[in-house]
Parts: sequence; structure tokens; C-alpha cells
Amino acid sequence: MTAVTKRNKWEIWRDVIFALFAREIRTGFNDKFGLSWAIFNPVIFIFVLSFLRGRLGGEETHTIPTFTFMAIGILFIQSFLQTMNGSSRAIIRNKALFAFRQVQPISAVLAGALFELLVKIFVITGIVIIMYFMGMDLKVSNPLLFLACFFQLWLFAVSLGLLFGIAEMFIQEISKVKDLLTRPLFFISGIFFSLQDFSREYWHYLDWNPVLHAIELARYSVHSTYGDEGVSLQYLSSSVLIFSFAALAIYHVSWKQAISR
Repeated sequence: MTAVTKRNKWEIWRDVIFALFAREIRTGFNDKFGLSWAIFNPVIFIFVLSFLRGRLGGEETHTIPTFTFMAIGILFIQSFLQTMNGSSRAIIRNKALFAFRQVQPISAVLAGALFELLVKIFVITGIVIIMYFMGMDLKVSNPLLFLACFFQLWLFAVSLGLLFGIAEMFIQEISKVKDLLTRPLFFISGIFFSLQDFSREYWHYLDWNPVLHAIELARYSVHSTYGDEGVSLQYLSSSVLIFSFAALAIYHVSWKQAISR
């Protein structure tokens, strides 16, 4: 007789996430361009915007090379928006799989978020290789701070994606509201500018945004001469902790009702 292997719930959850993650990879890279387009698209965008910013402000922006300045801003905001959108869409996209009791919405959200994280790691690696061959400065003053900013922003995006995904199961129009709310982030998160470009009296209009703190701190982690005035890692961490707790609490209360609609 064939032996039956019993697995605990954590092993089942791990296998479900891995299966959904593999599914995301197959569907995400099934076109002719595949992963190469995920790398070249932001690289081209960075080069174009760096050229425009360089024409306006020179080769350096607040002691940091303009290319590095723009690369960090664009990579972080794209990582945030794409992770949030991918996480929020994962629930509806995989709704048919929830008929199997082993598959839960949180597994689909984590699989989608991990896929976006994998893509962004490849993108960052590709940009570092390009910068190396172009002879650009690759020194990072504080690598741990850079990683902390990147992964906290990713977790923040996953939390918001989970909140929007659950809300969209009850009200489909939430996706339109989400697009309306997130579109301005591209302009108020310090991608094209620095907080230092504005007078202190106007900082309170911008520094409520955790994405801005992540981007400015990441630039500071690469070049310590850039400075970290006006931004705080503690504020970023607190925002991530609050939204993560809220997302998990709301999910725990409402996920069964959401998938039954």
C-alpha cells in the first residue's frame, strides 16, 4: 500500500503559496519579451527622465548623481504601485481557486507580492550591471538602511493591496477609487524632486507620505552627503506596522464573507 504523508497546516500553506507563485511566474513571463521587458522598461524610463532632470539641474542633484537620484525614485515608486496593484488583483484573479479549502486569499496575495518582489530584484540587478559597464559610482554608504527602506515599502504596498483587494470583493468600484487615490503618488513622493527643493514651511504638505520617506532615506543610504533632514525611518516603520496590523485584522474578520459574495 502507498504510504500517506500527513502534513501540518504550515506545510500545506507553504506548498499552496509556492504553487500560486509558480503560476504567477508562468503567466507573468509567457510573452515574447518575458523578464527582459520588465528590466528594460524602467531602465529606459530612468534614462529619459535622468536626461531631462540633468538638463535642468546638472549632473548632480543635492550631491548625488542625477541618474542615481532618478533611478531610486522610479524603482521605488514602481515597486510600490505594481506590488500594491498585483496584491489587490490577486484575490479576484484567483477567486475560482478558493473553492479548494487549502487555498485562501492571503496565499494568493503573498504569491502575487513575491512575484513582484522577484521582478524588482532582477530589475535592480540589471540596473547595477548597466551602471557598472557605464563606469558610474556604485558605492552604497549604508546597505542595511537601503534594504530596510526597500522591504518596508514592499510590505506597505502588500498591506494596502490586501486592504483594497478585500474591499473590492464587496464593492467592485473600489478599483477605480484606488487608481484615483494612487495616481498623485507619482508626483508627491519625491521621484522628480527632493524634499530639500522646498522651504521648510511647506514640508508638512509632503512629509505625511511614507513613500516619500522611503525614497529619500534610500537616497541618503546610497550617498550619506545627501542628508536625511525632514524624513524618518521611525515614521516609515510605524506607518508600515499600523497598516500591516490593520490589513491583517480586517482580513481575519472579513475574508470568508468576501469570497462568498
